[in-house]
Amino acid sequence: MKRSSTRRGRTALGVALTTGSLALAGFVLAPGAAAVAPGTATSKADCGIYGGGAVTLTATQSGTSATVTVTSTEVTTPVAVGANTVESTLTLTKASGGTATFTGKSNPAMEAGGGVDSGPLTGTVASGDSLDHPGSLKLVVSGITVTCNSTEGLAPGPFVFD
Repeated sequence: MKRSSTRRGRTALGVALTTGSLALAGFVLAPGAAAVAPGTATSKADCGIYGGGAVTLTATQSGTSATVTVTSTEVTTPVAVGANTVESTLTLTKASGGTATFTGKSNPAMEAGGGVDSGPLTGTVASGDSLDHPGSLKLVVSGITVTCNSTEGLAPGPFVFD
């Protein structure tokens, strides 16, 4: 009886080690999460009578879904704005031709004269997409549309999606 018990213990230990090794191999060999590079870039925008200045764009990617958040201390809101009330549309130019659009209605509350913070704005990308300016950011606040056009390319370079 003791011999059978020992054999079962070795078999169970062997199965556990094999299962653990396969799980670890699957973890090591699993494809990494898609990434966009650079993750953050800056540009300048001209918003007409609403001002303009430096803007920061922060991008993330998960498969073919991507988000971009736009922030600026130089582009400001003339009135106080409630959370999740700004309809934003960011358009970037594809190096291969055409445009990519990111939209959303996600923003924190912003006080009058405070910097703009919009996003994450969501859009669809393909592997290898390279997005840069010229582009624009359209903000609709309480029925008033503000369009900001880029005046320079993204630095340190275009967003390239994996």
